[in-house]
Amino acid sequence: MEEKKKKIFKVPHTYVILSIVILVVTICTYIMPAGEYDRVEIDGRTVVDSTSYHSVEASPVGFFELFKAIPQGYNDAASIIFFIFVVAGMFNVIMATGAIERGIGKLALATRGKEKILIPAVMAIFAAAGATFGINEEGIIFVPVGIALARAMGYDAIVGMSLVTLGASIGFSSGIMNAFTVGVAQGIAELPIFSGASLRIAVWIVMLIITAIYVTRYAKKVKADPSLSYVLELEEAEKDQKLDLDNLEKLSVRDYLILLEVVVFFGILVYGVFKYGWYLTEIFALFVIMGIGAGFIAGFGPSRIAVEFVNGAKGIVFGALVVGIARTILVVMTDGMIIDSFLHGLSGLISHLPKSVAAVGMLFVQALTNFFIPSGSGQAAATMPLMVPLADVLGLTRQTAVLAFQFGDGFTNNIIPTSSVLMGSLSVDKIPYEKWLKYIAPLMGIWLVVCAGFMVLASVINYGPF
Repeated sequence: MEEKKKKIFKVPHTYVILSIVILVVTICTYIMPAGEYDRVEIDGRTVVDSTSYHSVEASPVGFFELFKAIPQGYNDAASIIFFIFVVAGMFNVIMATGAIERGIGKLALATRGKEKILIPAVMAIFAAAGATFGINEEGIIFVPVGIALARAMGYDAIVGMSLVTLGASIGFSSGIMNAFTVGVAQGIAELPIFSGASLRIAVWIVMLIITAIYVTRYAKKVKADPSLSYVLELEEAEKDQKLDLDNLEKLSVRDYLILLEVVVFFGILVYGVFKYGWYLTEIFALFVIMGIGAGFIAGFGPSRIAVEFVNGAKGIVFGALVVGIARTILVVMTDGMIIDSFLHGLSGLISHLPKSVAAVGMLFVQALTNFFIPSGSGQAAATMPLMVPLADVLGLTRQTAVLAFQFGDGFTNNIIPTSSVLMGSLSVDKIPYEKWLKYIAPLMGIWLVVCAGFMVLASVINYGPF
């Protein structure tokens, strides 16, 4: 009987979930009134004019147009899809050398018995990176290392992904000095860039503590009883990749050279992102150079490098293709002229709420919007011109509106299937979305409650530029 219930309530396949959402928004193009805001350019940035919403002729998405939207979604997401393929392929070349595996083994041996310290320490490093130079898509390339480290400590792939992805998300979402979210939103809100950092630092600390405790508890449970892992099937399939720390090979000269190359290239990556604003194209090129270089240092010939690259790329086809399907949702809503109607309706819902309740309402408006517009800068351009005057009317500070945006845009990226970063990381990890959903859902609930608490606090103290 219990087995039947489990089958009845089983979470659908990720492609099915996204297909249902696409069908729902397609139906909405027939039901919701079509409308749009005018776009204006301010300081070189295209944003909506908050006073310009108007009805337009309905543009329902037809049967054939629906299927045409799918390749358009893939076209729009092409850069991140190919980025995922190349990162996975080149990282497989590096992993095939064995240098990363042996290096992580040495680290695991050196920290044996200190796992409670290592988990929050690693998360804090990525949280600091997210808070300063806004590591987001770039975090995908670190996920395989996190997984290898987690498995060496006796944990599973979910713990490894959490070390990198959740750590980076804490920093990205708290946005102490995140130019991609807080910087853009404050620019639109006409606030001093990175002002109000004191409260964001408090958010960073609180969220890091909460998340580290959550991940550590799960990690301890899995280490004590591996059968409790949410990805037991994956761990059993990948058991040959787990390190035998008691029979670890010594690091060779070639291993040290490869590890040095990786460290140097990651240093260049961080510098390029922070100093020159590098994004996917530059990181793509850097990773190709690093992967080929590691292969030659290890003594691989060109054909061996090509084989390892293909093996790595084909292993993440499922996750990479999800990104294009997810982008189709936005394509349908845009073609159906309902994306602006959606934003206009949500902002109207909170316009008559009490001050503190409205602050929390702003958070949930941004979280809902993030499902359809998961791009941080894109969501800022679409929503901040609406939220800023609304905050003025409600008696909330503009800094509070920015806080709602960074919370709604950032933290929910760890659960929505439309997030290219999440789906890209899961594909690299080979973790099914439904397994990750089961793991992350309780933490997401805790995060949203804490964020709501900070929104109420911001409304009470009239959070401003201090």
